Amino acid sequence: MSDAIRVRDLVKTYPGRPAVEAVRGIALDVRVGECFGLLGPNGAGKTTTLEILEGLTDPTAGEVEVLGRTWRRDPAGIRERIGISLQETRLADKLTVRETVTLFRSFYADGLDPDAAIALVTLQEKARAHVVKLSGGQRQRLAVACALVGDPELLFLDEPTTGLDPQSRRQLWDVINDYKSRGRTVMLTTHYMDEAERLCDRVAIVDHGTVIASGTPAELILQIGGEHIIDFTLDRPGPPADALHALPTVRTVRADPPRDGVHGYSLSVAEPHRALPALLALLQSSAAQLAGLTTRTATLEDVFVTLTGHGLRDAEGTAS
Repeated sequence: MSDAIRVRDLVKTYPGRPAVEAVRGIALDVRVGECFGLLGPNGAGKTTTLEILEGLTDPTAGEVEVLGRTWRRDPAGIRERIGISLQETRLADKLTVRETVTLFRSFYADGLDPDAAIALVTLQEKARAHVVKLSGGQRQRLAVACALVGDPELLFLDEPTTGLDPQSRRQLWDVINDYKSRGRTVMLTTHYMDEAERLCDRVAIVDHGTVIASGTPAELILQIGGEHIIDFTLDRPGPPADALHALPTVRTVRADPPRDGVHGYSLSVAEPHRALPALLALLQSSAAQLAGLTTRTATLEDVFVTLTGHGLRDAEGTAS
C-alpha cells in the first residue's frame, strides 16, 4: 500500500437557506510514511475534510479510503489503526495523566504501554498529576499521548500547537518527527506556515472548499516565481505595478493595503542582487520616500498570499 489516504471528488454540503458548501470536490493522496499538511484559513474546509477522513462526519459525495479501507465497509478496522488529536480535546479534570492514557489504551486491542506513551510526550514527571493541574501545553501533549497510545499507523492532528508557547510547540514538533521516523504517517492542519515547512513533506493549500495548490514546500515556493522576497514600505503610493514588474528578475508584485499612512510592497525575485539596485533607482525617481526595506527567503506564507490574495491569519475570523 503506497497511499495511506486516498480522496476523490470529496463534497460536503450542510443544509440551510442557502446551503453551505464546506468542501467542493477535494482530491488528495497521502503517502505512507510522510507528514502531509492541510493549510488554509478557518472556513476553508480543511477541518471538515479532516473530520470526514477521521470518520466523524459523513461526506455528501465522493470517495474516501483510509489505510486501504472505507468507513462504510470497515469502520472498526480503521479505528484500530488510527490516532486522533482534535483541535480541542476535553479530558476529565479529576483523572491523573496516567489514568487518562490508560483509559484511552483500553479502547485498542493492541498498543503501547501507557507509561511509554507518556514518555513519548515527555510528561513522565506529571504522570501522577491531575489533568486540571496541567498547563495548556501539557494538556496538548497529553492529548497527543492519548492519540499515540494505540500505536497507530496513521496520526491525525488538527492544529496541534495552536495557543502553545514556543517551547511547547517545539516539544510537540519533536514528538511528531520521532513518530514519523518510525515509518508512520501524519496528517495535520496548522495555521503556522513555519510549522508546515518544518514538519511536512508535502502540503495542500485549501481555500473556499477546494485545493488550490499542492506539493512540497519547496515546489510551492518555486511556483510563485522566485525564491527571494523584497519587502519595502513607502510614505505614499509608489510606482505603478507595471513599473515594478519590469524590474530585473521580478516575478510577482504585491501591494498591501496602507496602514497608518504607510504603503507596503512585496516583490518575489529570482536574483535580489540585480533587482535591488534597479528598485532603488526607480524609487529615487519617485516622489515617495523609502521608509523600510528588507530581503528574505520566500516562505509558504508568501505562496498563500500570492494564491489567495490575503494572509493566512487575515481570514481567521470567518466561520468554519
